[in-house]
Amino acid sequence: MPTSIVTYLGALRTKCVHVKSNNSFITDAPVDNNGKGEAFSPTDTVATALASCMLTVMGIKARDMDIDLTDATAYVTKTMAENPRRISKIEVILDIPAKVDEKNKTILERTANTCPVHQSLHPDIEKEIVFNWA
Repeated sequence: MPTSIVTYLGALRTKCVHVKSNNSFITDAPVDNNGKGEAFSPTDTVATALASCMLTVMGIKARDMDIDLTDATAYVTKTMAENPRRISKIEVILDIPAKVDEKNKTILERTANTCPVHQSLHPDIEKEIVFNWA
């Protein structure tokens, strides 16, 4: 069984369906690449997946450490390069409201920086990660 099914809807738009849950989202080509920019672009989803993965694995580790990361928020900025057109940089600023000692901050930051998406991204993509702790 596939993980997802992506259907091209025309006009540079796709519908992405997660097979197991039937949740879906739309992607749209960005304005700077002939699109309307009315939804996440495919490269936006890649950059956003980095932050989502970081928060998810931090949440798993924090739960095991009896630390609550509820309301932690990531702000993602994606930079594109030309020739070839690709993601050149992803900036993630994490605002984490939990009060955590230095040892646990280090553990959680290392966990985030070794998340599966981070490990899957091409090494030429610059990743600038900032952790803002309460």
